[in-house]
Amino acid sequence: MTTHTPQASTSNGIDAAVQHPYRYQRRYSGRLQAVIFDWAGTLVDFGSFAPTQVLVDAFAAYGFQISLTEARVPMGMAKRDHIRAITRIPAVEQRWLAQFGSSATEAQIDHIYESFMPMQISQVAQYSAPIPGALETLQALRERHIKIGSCSGYPRQVMNTLLPHASQAGITVDCAVAADDLAAGARPGPWMALQNVIALGITDVAACVKVDDTVPGIAEGLNAGMWTVGLVLSGNEAGFSLAEFEAADASLKDKKRQYAGQLLAQAGARYLIDSVAQLLPVLDDIQLRMQRGERP
Repeated sequence: MTTHTPQASTSNGIDAAVQHPYRYQRRYSGRLQAVIFDWAGTLVDFGSFAPTQVLVDAFAAYGFQISLTEARVPMGMAKRDHIRAITRIPAVEQRWLAQFGSSATEAQIDHIYESFMPMQISQVAQYSAPIPGALETLQALRERHIKIGSCSGYPRQVMNTLLPHASQAGITVDCAVAADDLAAGARPGPWMALQNVIALGITDVAACVKVDDTVPGIAEGLNAGMWTVGLVLSGNEAGFSLAEFEAADASLKDKKRQYAGQLLAQAGARYLIDSVAQLLPVLDDIQLRMQRGERP
């Protein structure tokens, strides 16, 4: 019987690569290839009122009252999941138990979702004016030959209404993925962001930036291996309407900025800015970091 004695690993052989797996780690150092945006609170609908107000209305149609603040808590999730998550907020669940005698069932969640859908489809356009600076930012990305992706917690039926309305206002993207497009699911998983990578022909996820105003949207970008930028004043967490934002004094804006910024930073946002209007300098900084071999 013969025996085999393992040979010492060589400095440039396969055994050495196994022994030191991180020595050969590849780092992307090319140009920024794509920015992937959320929709409500990011490109359109300052304050993200289309989904939140309609959710309040859908619950009211079922005979149950929730506040706009409660509607905002799970923002960024697919809308049926969003409705379920609202019913699991402790204060909401207590009121639900008192009114109905048990926690919300899947059948009740389905009923509210079925009420929500036609309301959302009919009302999404009226809430979805471009956020100031969005048009200019998208134009600058095109001039830089950076592809423009997008994804949303909206289902496809709602996106089919929103997209032509947004296009008439000048907001167009190269790819738009809806929350129910993929069998794998939606946020906080990476799948919608990664579908943009596939559709846009991106060669490395580290060449992408995910821009979002919600905690699940930031998690989506991180889970997809992308740079992440959180929007603190134009979106859901601050909850300003555009008129409220323009009328607010510096103290109130700072208070909202701190609150929303803390939530998004804890979620893992690499950068925090007030709105999409401030995005271009961030992209310049990310490009420099990529050229140094840094990763998200």
